[in-house]
Amino acid sequence: MGAVCGCISDPVDYEGEVNLYFFELHRAVGKGAFGKVRVVEHKRTKKLYALKYIDKAKCIRQKAMANVIQERRLLEEIDHAYIVNLRFAFQDDENCFFVLDLMLGGDLRFHLERKGGLGEEAVRLWVAELALGLEYLHRQRIIHRDIKPDNILLDSNGHAHLTDFNVAIHYSERRMHTSVAGSMAYMAPEVVGKKGYTWCVDWWSLGVTAWELLFHKRPFDGRSAEKITHSILKDPLKYPDNVTQLCSPEGVSALCSFIERNPNRRLGCRPDGQGIEDVKSHPWFASIDWQKLENKEVPSPYVPDTNKANFDVSHELDEFLMVEKPLTHSKRKVNPDLEKMKPELRQLEDQFKVYDFTTSNRTTYYPLNEQIIASKQGTSGSDPTVYDQSQTGTLIPTATFVERSQAGSPLPQDWNHRSVDIPRVPLPQPPRA
Repeated sequence: MGAVCGCISDPVDYEGEVNLYFFELHRAVGKGAFGKVRVVEHKRTKKLYALKYIDKAKCIRQKAMANVIQERRLLEEIDHAYIVNLRFAFQDDENCFFVLDLMLGGDLRFHLERKGGLGEEAVRLWVAELALGLEYLHRQRIIHRDIKPDNILLDSNGHAHLTDFNVAIHYSERRMHTSVAGSMAYMAPEVVGKKGYTWCVDWWSLGVTAWELLFHKRPFDGRSAEKITHSILKDPLKYPDNVTQLCSPEGVSALCSFIERNPNRRLGCRPDGQGIEDVKSHPWFASIDWQKLENKEVPSPYVPDTNKANFDVSHELDEFLMVEKPLTHSKRKVNPDLEKMKPELRQLEDQFKVYDFTTSNRTTYYPLNEQIIASKQGTSGSDPTVYDQSQTGTLIPTATFVERSQAGSPLPQDWNHRSVDIPRVPLPQPPRA
């Protein structure tokens, strides 16, 4: 009770460094590996945001400090209409905080599980919106590596936004990445096959996500990591019997083009930033006004009901029942002795920097982020660190994990110079399941 009284009686210095006292805490709307996501209200501006907070002790136990620091750095570089952008970052003695754009429409996993397939018109718009977000990220030399319905949030108007950059990295212009990261069912064959990969993997994951949103099942699945890997590498695409009722031939063609095992022929993957032109010119997107889309002026055919909770209400119930320690405003220790801190806490103190979008200029940390990969202490280079939940929101059926990076394979010598023509895929007669 003392912490609450202190919060009411102590004036907030809005000219000082941003901290939790700047915000009123509202309901919990998501749960992650190290903390929760809550709606917060900036006391001075009255603007609502999403607060993602990460328990330092849990983070240290899971050896995930590097991922938290890297996500914080990457988010500072990003500002785009179809991405959940960082607005503030800070920490107290127990938690690291990300204050992000609030998306009241919920994540696409939530809607998919309640409605089944979400309809071609809506999925086409979301894929187009996310394509613009991906083009932006790749121009920033960022690979998301974990695109899936759980990590796509809708705003109150039904527009799609990419979130959760916990395993995102900068890609190298010179060498391919070999570390395995993301959620297995959405991983590109060059990731699970450990052949070396670059930004093209995000377009594969977008295609797999679109498939799931349309058909309410994933194209590649299995009861074990080995079976999923085999499916991704070898299995042909099998469409549901009612595919013609769920998706147009142009949509089927787009899915085939995104879920193309050869990255040089994959839709969106032509080098030198030209891949987005292939996406824009694909017949499935013929009705899209891309200029209006960039300005967020294309109405969504699927608008979530924001009068209802577009999230799992059990997140809020956990705190109400005191299953977990509730988040409270608390003052930091004055002049902490960094020398006496655990090295991991000292790392967070030093590298999880304060950010305030009203006063800070966005900056790039490239290539500083490139080699920051989380790994469990005492494991070999091939043992994955598994996170059972998305830090941003709902429980997920396929875990997000990161494997320690191995020595990269060099890119093909002509990778950045070769113009790869993606042949116009004939509209296929889909095989039956």
